Amino acid sequence: MEVNMKVAIVCDDLVQHGGAEKIVEAVSDIFPDAPIYTTVATKRWRDHFLSKNRRVVTSFLQKFPFAAKLNRYYSVCYFHVLAIESFDFSDYDLVFSISSRYAHFAITNPSTKHICYLNTPGRMFWEPFDYFEKEDFGVPDFLKGTAMFFVRPFISLMRLADVPAMKRVDQVISNSKTTQERLKKYHRVESSLIHPFYSPPAKAKSGGKDNYYLILTRLVSWKRVDIAIRACERLGKKLKIVGEGPDMKRLRSLAGESAEFLGRVTDEKKWELLAGCRALINTQKEDFGIVPLEAMASGKPVIAYKAGGALETVVEGETGVFFEQQTSESLSNCIEKFEKMTFDQNSCIKRAEQFSFENFKCSILEKVNDLICTKS
Repeated sequence: MEVNMKVAIVCDDLVQHGGAEKIVEAVSDIFPDAPIYTTVATKRWRDHFLSKNRRVVTSFLQKFPFAAKLNRYYSVCYFHVLAIESFDFSDYDLVFSISSRYAHFAITNPSTKHICYLNTPGRMFWEPFDYFEKEDFGVPDFLKGTAMFFVRPFISLMRLADVPAMKRVDQVISNSKTTQERLKKYHRVESSLIHPFYSPPAKAKSGGKDNYYLILTRLVSWKRVDIAIRACERLGKKLKIVGEGPDMKRLRSLAGESAEFLGRVTDEKKWELLAGCRALINTQKEDFGIVPLEAMASGKPVIAYKAGGALETVVEGETGVFFEQQTSESLSNCIEKFEKMTFDQNSCIKRAEQFSFENFKCSILEKVNDLICTKS
């Protein structure tokens, strides 16, 4: 893109290591001179971006006690909204926010354009009972009800503030059709669509024993990893589980001899496991989800819950199969069906290639260029 402009990147926080953070890093690679504004960032993230000569600007929340560890607790008290709104973007031509909750609250002058890449409308605001019921906050269940009593006013306040904040954005880009539909439902805002991408390894390994199924996800209760453990135990199938999270202890208590917990692994090990598995099992409903693409990039099919982003990546009968209900019985039946089928490795790889970083980059720059060129 030939337009010379000063760009700022804004994101909710830099605490975890998931799909949203990959998008932040990708946008930073597209605009390497742009500083990254965020509410809170761990030392690991600050050092990472420093190693790439990128500047991370944090808010007053960074000085709060145990800012990263208690980030999710501070987040229900409106602090993050105030933090994002405290940033001054008056010197920038473009603010590019990557938002799942707060980043789109960035306030810009009329002369500064604002593009928001939306991972999801904030579930905490719009689906609070579902969010707090399914998320594991590290507290006993009886305390969740008490907590809801105290946080409900803040949730209502954030919901009231969220609608006008989204309408201030000049252009919204959704990461999936699911996100588009939810945005239209909650905000009455239309958006364009640019899917996320997967990052292939520098040198992908192939082959492997092909005698195990693989789960690769953060271990939280709403991901429903438990149904994969029960299904594989019932069928006597080997299951390897990669990931960490607050649901680890409960899942271990459910597991028998079929399940093996590998915890967090290196990228090299992750790709080795993907290349060696029989199939990836995707038990959760995601707005999009990168891991199924990584499995297909390794030439492996996906067994996925038929909902959310998997419907936009997995091709039934060609690169994977779907199970209809989020239960171990439904998944068991699907695994038995899967084992009678054959899948072409090249078809899986070609499907993943449609979601490349280059396609993502070109689409983002096209949207930016269109918006900037309309600037009067």
